[in-house]
Amino acid sequence: MVVELAAVGKYYAAAGSGGVRALDAVSFEVSAGEMVALMGPSGCGKSTLLNLIGCVDLPTSGTVTLDGCATSNLDDDALTALRRDRVGTVFQFFNLLPSMTLAENVGLPLVLQRRKRGEIERRVHDALAAVGIGERAGAYPAQASGGELQRAAVARATIHRPAIVLADEPTGNLDSANGATVLRLLRAIAAGGQAILMATHSSEAAGVCDRTIRMQDGRIVA
Repeated sequence: MVVELAAVGKYYAAAGSGGVRALDAVSFEVSAGEMVALMGPSGCGKSTLLNLIGCVDLPTSGTVTLDGCATSNLDDDALTALRRDRVGTVFQFFNLLPSMTLAENVGLPLVLQRRKRGEIERRVHDALAAVGIGERAGAYPAQASGGELQRAAVARATIHRPAIVLADEPTGNLDSANGATVLRLLRAIAAGGQAILMATHSSEAAGVCDRTIRMQDGRIVA
């Protein structure tokens, strides 16, 4: 099992108020090779959930286990290493660094892992080719279309072979054709054995997944 959540809660204290309970007793699992959609209205807890699984934050209660490691049991260094090596993230607005080429953006996870230059160049070449933008390696984000940017973001999120890819509204800023292309790429990644958890408002995007988890007010409702 790649991800296991057991009775996970997240509470944010707020000065002068009772605070906010973003998640309440959330439990589910995601297996290797599985593509799961996470749906629900804005404010239902989807982003909080992705942050907990992505080791950006820790639960207030319950347990988040990623690739066999309970995140709350890790110190900052171990949590950073787990996030760096075992998590990939695709964002709605791409989040590519504007001062770096598409190839340099894609290779960044390998740079952070201190891989050798030759290995980085080879794997970046293969990753860009796999998402269909090999000829755009030297372009900067400002010179690329939205579809190209998201393909590069998918390549960056998967180049270090993480256990899970977290996709936060990956088609939300794309037209239907480019959105469909990104969904096909994610589906192929899952077929290769990586787990994918995708937060989305799109029923079309959820339709390509193996199953859908629906949330409301911080809880799983279906």
